[in-house]
Amino acid sequence: MMLGAVLAGGGSTRFGSDKALAEHEGHTLLARAVDALSGWCEYVVVAGRPTAPAPTIPDWPRPDMGPLAGIAAALRLARDEGYDLVLTCGVDSVGLPENLPEALGPAPACFASQPVIGLWPVDAVSVVEALLSDPGERHSMLRFAELVDARLVEGAAVANVNTPADLAALSRRSDGT
Repeated sequence: MMLGAVLAGGGSTRFGSDKALAEHEGHTLLARAVDALSGWCEYVVVAGRPTAPAPTIPDWPRPDMGPLAGIAAALRLARDEGYDLVLTCGVDSVGLPENLPEALGPAPACFASQPVIGLWPVDAVSVVEALLSDPGERHSMLRFAELVDARLVEGAAVANVNTPADLAALSRRSDGT
């Protein structure tokens, strides 16, 4: 069984407002991410937000630790609920490929250009917990991927919306302008 987790605990500092609530083609980025993962996963949660269009879980071990804290929370939930895998994406990952689980399989794997988009085995929970508990360790997605021997999948063309200009460019591409 596969749990989906939208990583939505960031501060949106480059965006200037809560980018999870920014709209693209009439839907918030958060709703689009939840809907995308719902197509592949038995259950979808949103990590790092108190409210969302899906059940929410707090980042682990605490907020403001980046996307790894959302992955840790999702892997812990997956372990406790009997899931085998966790499929993750950022709240701002727009245009996920239709074959995302197949593109990332077998786990562990993530996109080289956006490692928050990944497929993680539940047994990676001990690695991410140790990584986040070590104050001397780099708390980066690529470090986590390295520690779990994840394949870095090349060639993914997924929009990553970090600024209002990124969202405007995405909307122009969608309109064909």
